[in-house]
Amino acid sequence: MSVDVKAATETRVAERAAVDAETFAREIAPSYAPVVLRGQVAHWPAVEAGRSGERALADYVAAFAGGKPLEVLVGQPEIRGRFFYRDDMAGFNFVRQQVPLGALMGQLLRLAEEGVANPPAIYANAAAAPDHLPGWDEANPLDLPATGATPRVWIGNATRVATHYDASPNLAAVVAGRRRFTLFPPEQVANLYVGPLDRTLAGPPASMVDPDEPDLERYPRFAEALRHAQVAELGPGDMLFIPAIWWHHVRAFDRLNVLVNYWWTYDTSATPFVAMIHALMSVRDLPSAEKKAWRAWFDHLVFDEEAVHAGDHLPEAVRGVLGGPSKERSERIRAYLLGMLSSRG
Repeated sequence: MSVDVKAATETRVAERAAVDAETFAREIAPSYAPVVLRGQVAHWPAVEAGRSGERALADYVAAFAGGKPLEVLVGQPEIRGRFFYRDDMAGFNFVRQQVPLGALMGQLLRLAEEGVANPPAIYANAAAAPDHLPGWDEANPLDLPATGATPRVWIGNATRVATHYDASPNLAAVVAGRRRFTLFPPEQVANLYVGPLDRTLAGPPASMVDPDEPDLERYPRFAEALRHAQVAELGPGDMLFIPAIWWHHVRAFDRLNVLVNYWWTYDTSATPFVAMIHALMSVRDLPSAEKKAWRAWFDHLVFDEEAVHAGDHLPEAVRGVLGGPSKERSERIRAYLLGMLSSRG
């Protein structure tokens, strides 16, 4: 089965011009839809350096050297920039190295200026700016509210990051190079053919399907996922808001690409993925009737819009783990779970 990927993903992510902090907090952050913010960080000195060429950009970024080495993924030319599992899935098609920032920029600049036709794939992966590029945040500050978010810098050549999701809302700002994000709504998870949950490329699980060259004989339901895909084409200075749990594939096109992203969370104690994994052990393989009974519990206490009020019939002092969200309730639930799990060995 073949598919015209370009035609199937012609829906574009909604776009807006740059917004101020108040507008972002009121209209964009609470929404559950991706939005492109054109020119949101066009004023950054880093973006201006990139406009002056690859050498000016490399010199600008290398000037922040002095922090810890960066974790860099390196793949042979044969992977064509796509970091993924090996064919037998016994390992990955890349290696991880610790590389000083200056050496990384020098290598990328050399490959770019020499015009190597099929270079190795090189990608610095989510380097926390305060640790690896000290001073970056002060020089290129975010003017949007992303409470507690650490700027993370992604540096590389023409690479592809497999379709994955983030547990937190994400702001991704392009400093240099062109990037294409292909996004899928969370409800398409069954059509994305998710890979191993406990042996992942870089944290969250990833789709097994290459959106650029999908094998629909092997993954036929992916054709339905493509019907719901949205595409964002970003250039220097543009930013993309990605809601939590939205799947996204990221492709960088140029010889030297730099992106900065910000993950932030509304509740740092939340662990929904961990809860789901525990449900795999505790709920999924029960007899059908019992599983249906537990679904009623989950709906009543977790998924129903009125779940937060499930304990309202009790005096507040005895609601315990059914109480409203608070730091104290989170600690109570954690202690309760630890006690129950330890009693079962």
